[in-house]
Amino acid sequence: MRHFRRLMIFAILIAQAYWVSAQANKDEKKKSSNQIQWYSFEKVYELNKKKPKKTVVDVYTDWCGWCKKMDAETFMDPVITEYMKKYFYCVKMNAEMKDTIIIDGTTFINPGRNGKRQTHQLANELLRGSMSYPSYVFLNENGQRLTVVQGYQPAKEFEAVLHYFGDDAYLKNSWAEFQSGFKGKIK
Repeated sequence: MRHFRRLMIFAILIAQAYWVSAQANKDEKKKSSNQIQWYSFEKVYELNKKKPKKTVVDVYTDWCGWCKKMDAETFMDPVITEYMKKYFYCVKMNAEMKDTIIIDGTTFINPGRNGKRQTHQLANELLRGSMSYPSYVFLNENGQRLTVVQGYQPAKEFEAVLHYFGDDAYLKNSWAEFQSGFKGKIK
């Protein structure tokens, strides 16, 4: 009888371990499906040739606390991720990265030397020298800058911004008109 109890306890422990593992896999799949697909500038340039879409560029730095908050909260909201995946190509750009970026024959570099932190030329160009982190640059299907939204944006507020550009409302309405009538999914 004692052997049987040990065997039953062992079987229950194995079943629980299996259930916990299955839940973890389920949660991981759900999490990965709710994540934004971030591309490089070069990849977006190529994708846009085949299927034009607007682009949103998240310009951030590694030391920016509000950038991290945006990643952990707003960019993890399922309403935000779903909408961004559907209507935008998304680029995440570290404004102080060292990579060389070549777009349509134009080369952009970070001119920093001797380990000094300096702004990448493309970040400077996108933000037109108004360096504030985080910043979100909205580009039309032709890569032309529509606007820059600066600072941390809670999901509810960012949802309205995304729809204003993603739904082409900016072509018909002022921001104030659009915002006063916008009813989003985020409460």
